[in-house]
Amino acid sequence: MSTCVGLRTWCLKGLPLRRTPTTFPSLRPQRTLTTTTCSTNDPTQITSTSKKNNNKQKVIVISGPTGAGKSKLALELAKKLDGEIISADSVQVYRGLDIGSAKPSDSDREEVPHHLLDILTPDEDYSAGRFFDDARRATEGILGRGRVPIVAGGTGLYLRWFMYGKPDVPKASLEIASEVYSTLEALQRRGDWDGAVQLVVDAGDSRARSLAMNDWYRLRRSLEIIRATGAPPSAIEVPYDSFRDRTAEPSKELEYDFICFFLSSPRVELYRLIDLRCEEMLVGSPGILSEASWLLDCGLSPSSNSATRAIGYRQAMEYLLCCRESGGRSSPEEFYSFLTEFQKASRNFAKRQMTWFRNETIYHWLNAKQPLERVLEFIYGAYHDEVSEIRVPEWLAMNKDVTGRRETNELKTYRETNELKTYRTKTRHFVRKEDCSHVLDWVRRTQARSADCRLVL
Repeated sequence: MSTCVGLRTWCLKGLPLRRTPTTFPSLRPQRTLTTTTCSTNDPTQITSTSKKNNNKQKVIVISGPTGAGKSKLALELAKKLDGEIISADSVQVYRGLDIGSAKPSDSDREEVPHHLLDILTPDEDYSAGRFFDDARRATEGILGRGRVPIVAGGTGLYLRWFMYGKPDVPKASLEIASEVYSTLEALQRRGDWDGAVQLVVDAGDSRARSLAMNDWYRLRRSLEIIRATGAPPSAIEVPYDSFRDRTAEPSKELEYDFICFFLSSPRVELYRLIDLRCEEMLVGSPGILSEASWLLDCGLSPSSNSATRAIGYRQAMEYLLCCRESGGRSSPEEFYSFLTEFQKASRNFAKRQMTWFRNETIYHWLNAKQPLERVLEFIYGAYHDEVSEIRVPEWLAMNKDVTGRRETNELKTYRETNELKTYRTKTRHFVRKEDCSHVLDWVRRTQARSADCRLVL
């Protein structure tokens, strides 16, 4: 492999087009990624102050915004280190949600063992606390087999709790859990989300107003905690808080020797990749629309639980509901409106991810443009280095300020910042109205049904 081939360019090699989804949950996506360029060198990011702790077992963590190429990097690293991958993705835990979550292909999973994929049905909720338990159990098993745990994903809260620990939240008794369920069930059945939130606010949790709409799972947990402890969830000590404001490197006090990397690129280039990936989830077959249709047939509604709040699925379900209400009809304008919302939500999610991880001092930011083999060599060396500090070389270091505002080249700084402010989507596959004809044909064939038609999950 030529060392001039970038990480995302390398990902293109040997990847067939996505298979047309037909049944669930056997569906597996095949992803196509494209090249991006990446710049910026921030001297403050080149050196980490964390020294290796030789008395602890090592765990590698690879994160990054959606579309950055972290899954491919984790896969190749696992092959090189004889590792196993633990997914830290809040959507990949669900069976049948494969294309929209960019789940690893069957062949990838045959090559390298993956954990925490396809462990739930979409009508179930998943939490950071449960991820902590599942991921720690998987980590212990991997280490027990003499292999290297590689945790890969972009769900920030999952990774934070995985490394720093989960809060010690008392489990509600069966009586309290039953009482809370009965209290909120009637409101949920009537769709009275605002009334339910106000009930929990009145009980003592003012932060309930900030929950995502229809997040009934977290609303119930809040009320359970209040009734079990007499205090809102915000009063419970979170382990991460004890590390957050320390000037010294906190990793010395953690259970494992976590070696953490955040793969990223300048935001404008990342946005282009994300927009293209959204399109590719619809090219050649309805793709994510097939999975969204299945969710509707299972009796689920958009934003009704963790799975249906996921970016892409919520927008697709809302679009298909409108199609069903119109007897299976959709105009090109309606399709393009859906695509635009899908892309916008995905870009906003990537922006939130970068904001989150920018404040996580344990991560070393890496340039996503750099050749895969060189990135692998660097991480391989960092894993095996028992003495020295982790020093990210200048050619690989990624500026945390991904707009490039810290660049010394003022003209380049102005240009990059202006590009971000004036960013506009440039479609690659859906340029003309007729480009979406295959999607509209699929909608007519499959969505000409009552909007109330449901199957049992």
